[in-house]
Amino acid sequence: MAFNLDDRPPWPALILYGLQWWVVTLPCVVVTGVVVAALHYPDWANQVWYLQKLFAAMGLISLVQITLGHRLPLVIGPATVLMVGLAATTQASVPSLYTAMALGGALMALLGFLNLMAALRRFFTTRIVAVILILIAFTLSPVMSRLIMGPNSQVDPSQAGPSQAGPALALALILLLALVATNELLKGSLKSLTMPLGLIVGTVAYRLFMAAPIGLFSAPAPPIPRPGLFIEPTFELGPVLAFTMCFLALIVNEMSSTEAVGRMLKAPGMDGRVRRGVGVTGLGSVFSGLLGVIGPVDYTMSVGLISATSCAARLTFIPAALALMACALAPKFIAVLVSIPQPVMGAVLLYSMVSQLSGGLSLLVAERAVSNYLQGVVVGLPLMIGLLIAFAPPAVFLSFPAILRPIIANGFVMGTLLVIVLEHLLSPKPGRPQSGTRLGEAPGSQSDSRPGQPPSGPSAQS
Repeated sequence: MAFNLDDRPPWPALILYGLQWWVVTLPCVVVTGVVVAALHYPDWANQVWYLQKLFAAMGLISLVQITLGHRLPLVIGPATVLMVGLAATTQASVPSLYTAMALGGALMALLGFLNLMAALRRFFTTRIVAVILILIAFTLSPVMSRLIMGPNSQVDPSQAGPSQAGPALALALILLLALVATNELLKGSLKSLTMPLGLIVGTVAYRLFMAAPIGLFSAPAPPIPRPGLFIEPTFELGPVLAFTMCFLALIVNEMSSTEAVGRMLKAPGMDGRVRRGVGVTGLGSVFSGLLGVIGPVDYTMSVGLISATSCAARLTFIPAALALMACALAPKFIAVLVSIPQPVMGAVLLYSMVSQLSGGLSLLVAERAVSNYLQGVVVGLPLMIGLLIAFAPPAVFLSFPAILRPIIANGFVMGTLLVIVLEHLLSPKPGRPQSGTRLGEAPGSQSDSRPGQPPSGPSAQS
């Protein structure tokens, strides 16, 4: 290593490496943030305001983790497993969703600081972790469909805008294949450029071939409203129960990400680092929930980039965190990011979900988690139920009690509950998830490939 964990590189190197981590983090925040903002707010101005708050939250939480939390070089960004909860729980109000997220973060922080995670880690076996990875990809399929083919494509294909939906789908599929090829062609730390290049090239191609009238090259940045920095807390039991399942998965992911990087660097005091890391991530979700933005998670993509750059100095994340917070003060820059066409966002999200699916399947194969019919049912049945619920029309769930709708109408939650029940009832000797298994990341790249882990490629997301 050119710079070890607690080294302080010279100022030029510190800024240069910080810029590298900022470039890696930027597409993670943009893709997840823009998709979630569009779920809540149809108007462009409020989407920009959402991204401003999200950039500020991610930068501040990263700064706290580096200085007071796990103190490891880990990229922080929005947790896709929480995006699943936000996208699937459509029956609840926006304030109640983020109130539930804040309460889930408080539970996570409590479990972390009190060091109560060991039993939870043993509870989440290899098959459960793999199914959760795949469930995230499956249950976000309706979101990706709406982004690429239009808001009505899931309900009635004839209303998807045939003059635009077909070419948009073709462009998204071409961009998806280009992203996969680019990730394979680029080596080492250059893999981190896959996502930014995809967003730039995809946007230019969309503007050239789809002739969109509004967007990056024609619309000025709108005036940004200031409806309030924090949400008004609104308690609804259904979203709280649904997000509890999301946060249980998020805890396992946070522990695995911290352990993966800590073991690679042979960092001392790993028990304390894991405990503080989980606790600070939980507090970060409390803060994010009160702001009304999606909560954070650490990404294991850091492992591959550390290996490629030979720089493990945690202090290099301070310039990156400050740059993220500076983005929050640049609404015109964020307006450009928000103007990225939805089909391009859908293609990039699809690319990251393909990696998510690959990670889950690789974990099942590496751990030999499916060797008979019964184990296949444990994996397959929750996936089919989750997919069925994800594509079911919202009217199907109106006959259920209002308190249960956020749970029953959430394919991820129902699939997770089902795999937990089946695994612990039908499998007498479940496996244990390996360190480094990812449940909650956003798009990125990694280059680590160790026995028992998914192969290298774009990092999974949850």
